[in-house]
Amino acid sequence: MKAVARNAVRVLLIGVAIAVMIVLPSYVSDFHSRDLAQAGVFFIAIVGLNIVTGYAGQISLGHGALMAIGGYTTANLVAHHGLRDVWTIPLAGLLTGVIGLLVGLPALRLSGLYLALATFGLSVAMPSILKHFSGVTGGDLGLRLVEEAPDKITGLSGTVTIWGYTLTQNHFLYYLTWSIALVLLVAAWALLRSGTGRAFRAIRDSELAAESFGVNRALYKTLAFGISGFYAGVAGSLLVVSAEIVNPLSFTFLLSITLLVGTVVGGLGSLSGMIVGAFFLEYLPDLSDRVSRAPGVASIVYGAVIILVMIALPGGAGGALKRFSEPLTTRLYTRSQ
Repeated sequence: MKAVARNAVRVLLIGVAIAVMIVLPSYVSDFHSRDLAQAGVFFIAIVGLNIVTGYAGQISLGHGALMAIGGYTTANLVAHHGLRDVWTIPLAGLLTGVIGLLVGLPALRLSGLYLALATFGLSVAMPSILKHFSGVTGGDLGLRLVEEAPDKITGLSGTVTIWGYTLTQNHFLYYLTWSIALVLLVAAWALLRSGTGRAFRAIRDSELAAESFGVNRALYKTLAFGISGFYAGVAGSLLVVSAEIVNPLSFTFLLSITLLVGTVVGGLGSLSGMIVGAFFLEYLPDLSDRVSRAPGVASIVYGAVIILVMIALPGGAGGALKRFSEPLTTRLYTRSQ
């Protein structure tokens, strides 16, 4: 019964979140709708990273590189093959998921900091790899979808009409991003409560113990990277759909570190706090810049806030939400007796 009460609270929170998502563009400017869409991109990326790191226990610093693969897949399919931008999103996710499975192969022999360094190497090398294959990626200049395939960009005219409703391009990007984010969140929730999710947590807690209970360690570790890669590919694709341009500087190693920060702030091993992590990544840099324009001050403020958040919320936003909701679920459980 207590589990039922806990699920009732979760359903209520999801319902509130969906209602807020639907009406929010009516209360913000068109410009800020694009910012909110960017937060949705971060949300998708860190949910995927949380699956492999927070739930499966495999430290990955290569998530930005996987986003680059998804982003360049969309850019290439639009600019060189004439596909409409939104149609490339699932293709980018699937291709990056396959690459994620390959990235997960080192996890079969490496763990902990050694695995983190291996994946970090991919993030460091990715800009150079993108520049090297200039025939596909456009080299240093990247790909400008506005110039190379303007007729394949949804909403370039300024508006998008769907089912008789006319939206601005920024509002369309907002609804597109957060609708995909909601679907992927529900998918992650279902996955992590299945036998696969239990296998992930068993590997995270103790690989030897999990193997002794019959968990196929190799299968589930690589599967976690593949699923995480799919999420990263979708996020990278949406980033390019929104920006309409991509180049190697869009996916430096700093992006991988930033995503890990957002995941930790949201709460490792918790899906409920990921939205906090996403908004943290989207708005904290801008708030830090407003404190002072002096060189280096914004970075100091950014780092100080991260430290304070970690001290105040060692379990991240998800841990805090669980702690605050526990009295409510206990009260609902007590009343049901």
